[in-house]
Amino acid sequence: MLRRRSNSKNAHSFLFDSTQTSIKTASFYDAYLLDPTDLGRGKFAVVRKCTEKCTGRVYAAKFLKKRRRGKDSRPEIIHEIAVLELAKPCPHIVDLYEVYETGHEIILVLEYIAGGEIFNLCVPERDEAFSENQIVRLVRQIIEGVYFLHQNNIVHLDLKPQNILLSGVDSAEDVKIVDFGLSRKLSETIALREIMGTTDYVAPEILNYEPISTSTDIWSIGVICYMLLSCEAPFVGTSVQETYLNISQLNVDFSDDSFTSVSQEAIDFIKCTLVLNPRDRATAGDCLSHPWLQQAEISHCHGSILCGIQSGQAATNYKKTKTRCDCNQKNVNDQEDKENLSDCSTPCKRFRIDDAEQSV
Repeated sequence: MLRRRSNSKNAHSFLFDSTQTSIKTASFYDAYLLDPTDLGRGKFAVVRKCTEKCTGRVYAAKFLKKRRRGKDSRPEIIHEIAVLELAKPCPHIVDLYEVYETGHEIILVLEYIAGGEIFNLCVPERDEAFSENQIVRLVRQIIEGVYFLHQNNIVHLDLKPQNILLSGVDSAEDVKIVDFGLSRKLSETIALREIMGTTDYVAPEILNYEPISTSTDIWSIGVICYMLLSCEAPFVGTSVQETYLNISQLNVDFSDDSFTSVSQEAIDFIKCTLVLNPRDRATAGDCLSHPWLQQAEISHCHGSILCGIQSGQAATNYKKTKTRCDCNQKNVNDQEDKENLSDCSTPCKRFRIDDAEQSV
């Protein structure tokens, strides 16, 4: 996880400061039985399975410390709660059930997602790897969730396989995006600049301390898609510094043997997301109208999160994006091809799920 740097004077401008959910001060343990096994753990949070005593329903309890590095982090937790409230209509984002608070932590009671991380089902060792058509379906659902966020001026800023879960254990299950601890609301008047995210998936504008936008999430989606199709990280280096160099120079390789069975439309899709200039990068709407994702069955978020993307507009969006990507690619082809690194600084290009940093 990257160290974070921001303008503290404006930091709260990018956070919601209130919630609709009532924060309970009664004992969490009076209402829930807690499983001792961690579902996930980070430096300032832990997630465990829990069962509501009065109903027997299973949830995931996320315990968040209110003080981190000697600073009050309650405003960021309140923001995370508010984002989850806002995203409730979208089925591809984890659902918030209720919230408890103690003297030193806030507990989010969340939807329990049984299928685990998406990358667990796509590693080379898996007996039955997902087909490209199955990956199309997963990627489309991820982007539908991100599209919903972007329509509400929210950026996730930590999209990675560990933060995208499946509701069940097979390819027919739905995707759920989790962990909004680094998410921000965008402002029309103040530029957001922060150093944050996870090494492999971070966009070049973050490394350059340039303004963050919805395009920052699209870069991360491109990295995830590359990994799902090839089981490799696109920018892996022998050190964190080499990884950052590969990202900033767009040193990515599609000629490896791992892409021999991948369609040209899939490669074209990734190239439209991994574009150095954020303004030339595909939007979430562009991605949804890309021919590669048109293979998937369209899934709507309780009504239609895709409002405004009619068939004619979709085609226009894609044509404009493709033109931008083709122009960018002419410059990229002149660069030396390299690869990318996982957050653990592993020197090997091939990604393994147990190499990745498990964080919440």
